Amino acid sequence: MDTTINIGNKTVNRLGFGAMRITGEGIWGEPEDCDEAVAVLKHAVELGVNFIDTADAYGPEISEKLIREALYPYEGLVIATKGGMVRSGPNQWSADGRPDHIREAVEASLKRLGVDSIDLYQFHRPDPAVPFEESLQTFFDLQKEGKVQHVGVSNVTAEQLQQALKMGTVVSVQNNYSILSRDSEDVLKICEANNVVFIPYFPMGGNIGGLQAETLESIATRYGATTRQIGLAWLLQHSPVMLPIPGTSQLAHLEENMRSIEIKLDAADVALLDGLA
Repeated sequence: MDTTINIGNKTVNRLGFGAMRITGEGIWGEPEDCDEAVAVLKHAVELGVNFIDTADAYGPEISEKLIREALYPYEGLVIATKGGMVRSGPNQWSADGRPDHIREAVEASLKRLGVDSIDLYQFHRPDPAVPFEESLQTFFDLQKEGKVQHVGVSNVTAEQLQQALKMGTVVSVQNNYSILSRDSEDVLKICEANNVVFIPYFPMGGNIGGLQAETLESIATRYGATTRQIGLAWLLQHSPVMLPIPGTSQLAHLEENMRSIEIKLDAADVALLDGLA
């Protein structure tokens, strides 16, 4: 199994870090302990993470600001962020795919992150009020202008991904996906066929108790691992284009997640886990 993966012209380790949970409750406001959030980001890099995923809507703005505080000037790191969502309160999300909004969002993210060009800029979610192609074209325009190095999409259907691939070079897709949530399997297959990196968010089911199944628990016991670690190990072995980004605000969970890359599931266990969905 390869331990690295290419996102466009950038090579990263295959276990990244999702920086959504370093914000406050409901992904709103500052975290309870900003110092620990900064420590988690720094320790992730110490443990080998060199791909950090965030979005302007996380906080909003808080996640990007903490990433700059902890990791700037990002030597050896790939920082991915997203635009196209707005917030009105804790756990409240709305899509905004208007080209003017996306342009305002990218300028704000560039400033918060302290960079002239974003490594990977992702369309956070298609807006039903704006034609998908109109929104996405703005991302490609920003790329031509040098403000974005690579373009990715998120929360897309197979049809939308196919359309995006016709419009320009899409290097990544970020959809909800885990061992027990595989609605995006068709999207994953398109990514494999086109050498597009697939970034599963909620790679462990969305919460600590998300990956619960009798088979999963029995396999975890045999490997001396947690169900979370087995879920991440399965993702890495399930597809060569997979780049999981488990996120946490706690150092202990971070270290637990990172140990999953050391787990090599045998073929029989992979087959059992494949059958859980």
